[in-house]
Amino acid sequence: MNISKFLKIYVVFCLILFNQTAYANEVLITNAKIYDGQSDNPYFGNILIKNGKILSISDDISNAERIIDADGRIVTPGFIASDTEIGVIEIGSLSVTRDDSPKIYNIGFSIFDAFNPNSTLIPWNRANGITSALSLPKNSLSPIGGLGSFFDLNSDLNISGKKDIVMIGKVGGSSSKSRAETFALMEDILDLAFSIDSKVIKSDTEIISFMNDMPLVNHLNLKVRDIKALYKLANNRLPLIIESNRASDILKLIKLKKKYNLNLIIMGAQEATLVSTQIAESRIPLIIDPMNNIPNSFDELASNINASARLEQAGISLMFNAPRDHNYHLIRQGAGVAVANGMSYGGAIKALTSNFSEAFGISSKGVLKKGASADLIIWSSDPLEPSSIPEKVFINGVDSSLMTRSLRLQERYIKNLDKPNTYR
Repeated sequence: MNISKFLKIYVVFCLILFNQTAYANEVLITNAKIYDGQSDNPYFGNILIKNGKILSISDDISNAERIIDADGRIVTPGFIASDTEIGVIEIGSLSVTRDDSPKIYNIGFSIFDAFNPNSTLIPWNRANGITSALSLPKNSLSPIGGLGSFFDLNSDLNISGKKDIVMIGKVGGSSSKSRAETFALMEDILDLAFSIDSKVIKSDTEIISFMNDMPLVNHLNLKVRDIKALYKLANNRLPLIIESNRASDILKLIKLKKKYNLNLIIMGAQEATLVSTQIAESRIPLIIDPMNNIPNSFDELASNINASARLEQAGISLMFNAPRDHNYHLIRQGAGVAVANGMSYGGAIKALTSNFSEAFGISSKGVLKKGASADLIIWSSDPLEPSSIPEKVFINGVDSSLMTRSLRLQERYIKNLDKPNTYR
């Protein structure tokens, strides 16, 4: 066989293989009751997935290699956990399993390289409807400090996500520092951030020269990496999450937002109902636990179970979190509690999906629309009911495993496979 003929055959073979591969990536979900993360009300339609994206949502039934009949079941975007340590801890009380706290860096500490796609927390939460998560560092030595990252929970060693998309901070609560000192330090840090010129960060030498002229740098023991992070905060309008609950503290944070034009998000916000008008006017999104009903501290005296409904009615964008490391999927139970206490159902779905993508600028996630990432869940029944479970979980168009360590153990003992002697 001459080389020319061989090449022609090879090219044809590759084209066939390519077409088969592309075709294999086509999945059509029919007869779906769709909550798309944008509309307040559901609608019925068919969702065509191709190459990890949503190709169309329509009434048409197209040919696809794989067709899944949802049979009227609810389909939602994959739920997003907005305040987690997924992938960076295994057991919260066991320090050797925690990669969430810095020892040297403060402001510039990034959680990204600690992420473990094989963490046991990932399949457990994925099997309960969480397809992506924002993982945040903890215990920064600075009132503003630490960079959180966004991750797909697909257990792929080739980690997919977005690095350093948010900076975090905290005021009040369990902090041993006076909140007066905390706010003073916050302002000093923000003044420093907005004083960094673009010329400064062109080289580490320039940064070091800049640092030598700043007394605050020595006080906080800042490093080159910290200065780079502050520049990003000030110049890229990086979202800044501040954990705070007291109403008076929230008002002070609103003033800081206005002074520095911060892309501010407040987390906790248990007394937010007392200042909901000011929050709404300032267009500040909140991350809250909708199941909080009893004050855990003197910063949370106004905590109440209908806070989600009242804040929604005030026009505030909400995202939900949960307090447990392993069970972040309880955010959907919290959403159900919010609905039971006056929040709209569509608003609760948005609090688990699109409100996150809007707040953090990740437009391809948290929505079901043409061109969005094919992160979606087919639910057995109402996703806000704790007893319902995902029947199918797609992450970036891939039908993801719902197997967990708990299920493997269940199968081991129910099916009488490889039982230890004690259980035989």
